[in-house]
Amino acid sequence: MRYRVLGKTGIEVSTHCLGTMMFGGAGNPDHEDCSRVVNAALDAGINFMDTADMYATGECEEIVGKALKGRRDDVVLATKVHFPMGEGRNRSGNSRRWIVRAVEDSLRRLDTEWIDLYQVHRPDHTTDVEETLSVLSDLVREGKIRAFGSSTFPAEDLVEAHHVAERRGLMRMRTEQPPYSILARGIERSVLPTARRLGMGVLTWSPLASGFLSGKYREGRPVDLTTGRAKRTPKRFDPAVPGNAAKLAVAEQLIALAEEMGCGLPELAVAFPLVHPAVTSVIIGPRTMDQLTSLLDGADLVLEDEVLDRIDAIVAPGTDLYQPDGVWQPPSLTHLDRRRRPVGERAAAE
Repeated sequence: MRYRVLGKTGIEVSTHCLGTMMFGGAGNPDHEDCSRVVNAALDAGINFMDTADMYATGECEEIVGKALKGRRDDVVLATKVHFPMGEGRNRSGNSRRWIVRAVEDSLRRLDTEWIDLYQVHRPDHTTDVEETLSVLSDLVREGKIRAFGSSTFPAEDLVEAHHVAERRGLMRMRTEQPPYSILARGIERSVLPTARRLGMGVLTWSPLASGFLSGKYREGRPVDLTTGRAKRTPKRFDPAVPGNAAKLAVAEQLIALAEEMGCGLPELAVAFPLVHPAVTSVIIGPRTMDQLTSLLDGADLVLEDEVLDRIDAIVAPGTDLYQPDGVWQPPSLTHLDRRRRPVGERAAAE
């Protein structure tokens, strides 16, 4: 296992980060089996773990807390806040009111006295970024978190957060966690260069592109839409959807490339994000021990320039073959009043 420093934090983390979204009701409901996966990952040299309060509505954090009994000091533990936790108002978002409550809930579920990296799971444009940075800075001073960062923020939001922190004398976002894979390279245009320029560590998620780079889905073969994630969101996996067909066609080319290299497609896919100079660690999210073993098989794989040139020829740099974030879109796209002038102004002279 290789290790890199996480941005400017001085914290050394493994280049593979154990993601735990598939633990609990959304994936593997067997808590003991999940604990075995965690301990096997730690034994393999992984010292970086990522979770979130909203994964299985808190159950995932509870699993992680139990799995780390006796090994907490050896792990750089990251979790996230933003998405709704239960019914009612003010139980989500990036406000001081919610973050103060949410961090205590996460500490309790994780059964720990501190969180190494506390991440804001998505932007919240109803809350002033100064409000968010202020409460996160307070939590660092209180010793409840060691550092904080963002997840799936556009480049402009990263810049704004750093500008506000500097202007107001607040602590800065130290990391960004974006989706990144061979099929979703859009962040190469601005997010990754911006994060690097700001000295942020980057941990990327979904290297297997929701399974399309796992080898499970193949062109010309039927896809079972009645089980797993395909059952919950069949349109994301139905091969009759043109976008999915395009991903399957690209996956076949990458499978051929991996076979020439003597490795599997998952190994190639997980190694790819680590090539970018802005990326610190790539998040792998196994559900079972077999999946963990498969993903770790390529932990030492280093891609040569010739291989990267061939990948660039298959999927051009900066290109997204699909929208990798299926749960959040910026208000500039979702709010009609932000992309359409009022009717009375449309014909008015400038």
